[in-house]
Amino acid sequence: MNTAVRMVVVMDPIDHIKYEKDTTLAMLLAAQRRGWSLHYAELADLRLRDGVAEARLTDLKVHADPQRWYELGTATVAPLGGFDVILMRKDPPFDTEFIYSTYILERAELAGALVVNRPRGLRDFNEKVYTAWFPQCCAPTLITRDQEALAAFAAEHGKSVCKPLHGMGGRSIFALEPGDKNAQVIYETLTDYGTRYAMIQKYLPDIVTTGDSRVILVDGEPVPYALARIPSPHDNRGNLAAGAKGVGRPINDRDRWLAGQIGPVLREAGMLFVGLDVIGGHVTEINVTSPTGVRELQQQFGIDIADLLMDAIARRLQARHR
Repeated sequence: MNTAVRMVVVMDPIDHIKYEKDTTLAMLLAAQRRGWSLHYAELADLRLRDGVAEARLTDLKVHADPQRWYELGTATVAPLGGFDVILMRKDPPFDTEFIYSTYILERAELAGALVVNRPRGLRDFNEKVYTAWFPQCCAPTLITRDQEALAAFAAEHGKSVCKPLHGMGGRSIFALEPGDKNAQVIYETLTDYGTRYAMIQKYLPDIVTTGDSRVILVDGEPVPYALARIPSPHDNRGNLAAGAKGVGRPINDRDRWLAGQIGPVLREAGMLFVGLDVIGGHVTEINVTSPTGVRELQQQFGIDIADLLMDAIARRLQARHR
């Protein structure tokens, strides 16, 4: 079966990725090593014709070469439901265009393709809001449009973190000190004067010492190592894109407990590749769109997480054939 698997990847422009860090590239290399054929699309290549999900797909080969990591071939338009697997790896922002793409991919899923992660889950499990389904795993959190409520939360908990619901990579995340004179401006900006929802969380000081750890779940199970992202001395954010340093560590008992609370629910929902952001033993986000961290853990510990994902995909495909 392996040599016959046909995989589509939907991603940001492959010529713009960072070779040494890109998790999607690691997945593609792992799939290609199995003899699976690869077909490339960007969001603009997807379309829906008379209820049939289609895409302009380009044959793709990838290489473990920082100077030449991809090779594009012939492009054709084809129904997506005829492929075995579709990897949805488009980065946020989670906007209306992203949502529309999940409708197209859901039609492909209904036509027979295995979509990773599942389109309905990508729509339903907002990476910040979905933490509300697991309050036992999280620090105190409020999601609201009400600027006075944001201010009251900050007054109750002291130092806090305020951020939008649709961002990624540490964008527009503010750490608020008690008495911060910029607080009202931040509330106005993030809520667009009370017309958009924003999130505020109790500040977790562990971010400074142990970082913001990415615990990766493959088919609901945690991999043995997490990537702790330690903020730079000049920044509050534990995001690699914001200059944080990635330091691998073995997962601990608390990580396993958190994974045990969240992982089975996500597995049942068809979310095969998920990243939990954990600070001080509390989950702050549940990343389902395009979690990263695979390359850093592979470099530090030699663990091939992308190959574990291909194992999980192969199991799902085998179950379908049975």
